[in-house]
Amino acid sequence: MSENLPQEGRARTASVVELAQELIRRPSRAGIDDYGPVLTVLEDWLAARDLPHRRLHDDAGALVGLLVEIPGGRPGRWWTLDACVDTAPYGDETAWSFAPASGDIVDGWLLGRGAADSKLAAAMFCHIAADLAPRAADLHGGLAVLLDVDEHTGGFGGARAYLADPHAARPAGVMIGYPGMEDVVVGGRGLWRASIAVHAPSGHSGSSKAVMGAISRAAHLVRLLDAAELPGAVGTSGFPLPPKLSVTSFHGGQGFSVTPDRCDLNVDVRTTPGFDAHDAETLVRKAIAELDAELPAPAPTEVTPVATWPPFRLSEGEQPAAALLNAAAEAGLTVKAKTAGPSNIGNLLAGEGIPATAGFGLPYEGLHGIDERAHLAELPQVYAVYRRAVLDLLGG
Repeated sequence: MSENLPQEGRARTASVVELAQELIRRPSRAGIDDYGPVLTVLEDWLAARDLPHRRLHDDAGALVGLLVEIPGGRPGRWWTLDACVDTAPYGDETAWSFAPASGDIVDGWLLGRGAADSKLAAAMFCHIAADLAPRAADLHGGLAVLLDVDEHTGGFGGARAYLADPHAARPAGVMIGYPGMEDVVVGGRGLWRASIAVHAPSGHSGSSKAVMGAISRAAHLVRLLDAAELPGAVGTSGFPLPPKLSVTSFHGGQGFSVTPDRCDLNVDVRTTPGFDAHDAETLVRKAIAELDAELPAPAPTEVTPVATWPPFRLSEGEQPAAALLNAAAEAGLTVKAKTAGPSNIGNLLAGEGIPATAGFGLPYEGLHGIDERAHLAELPQVYAVYRRAVLDLLGG
């Protein structure tokens, strides 16, 4: 943290770090830990500063996030800062060189799961809301801060509850506080996912009668899928990444003496504007039809679509990407617009017609892995960039 910051800036930076430390020290692994403790830390901090906030619940009544709302005094659009406060699991804790819920600072690094993704961003966005609240009467539209959980499960329960909330103003755009200072993610491939059940007659592995088991049929299907032709890198849309197909799960049988009558696969297809979910499903069903024609079985192969997200991509001149990139440039930082290969919550928002950015945060190490940490020296710069971007968007 810079010694050249004015006293107010140093105090704010220290406060952001202190809140992030408290969040890291409340384990909130997605699908493992109770989210109540980490959200209570945020509720207490917001209440102590009289910041308007409320809880978000999913359809089953589970607590899935907090929403802070700072309404401006002038007409305009609402914009949202979003940071998740659930985390990836720890993995092998014996491989960590410090406690995963440490929250300590060593050699300028904040240590612990969530330091990078995304408890520091949550702490930072809470402070931006506190900065803007006293001047809300001069702002156009409003600022929402979404502090969501159920993100690392892929369920995005907090974001879904926010979008479904009839009392929340619909955002004109969202900035998602993922880490890394080099890029602002302005796009991502979409996805089409399905489970596939491959059938066959069962039999004894020692029988003199040859039996083509479900595992062998499923292996043939994997070869067909791997050989399927997908479009090249750049289509007529100019999207900079190609589609991609992956078989991500393969389960069938048990023991040694029986060739199983069923094998289940998971298929993940990353889509683009030139190769969408319909194209992905058509390709997979074509391979299945070829399997069933070449190697007939008593029952046809079944496909169960599981999830579909659209690809998205903003131009650098679209909001909120423009505000964030411009604010970074004005701070003297070289930040590139990037289209990401992995999908993110921006795809969910794109499906709702809401533009989003993801990324631009602190340098980090060990994201979702061992010894997660975030470097704190750059925190004042990152904070200033987000604050300037928000003020530009709310300036009318």
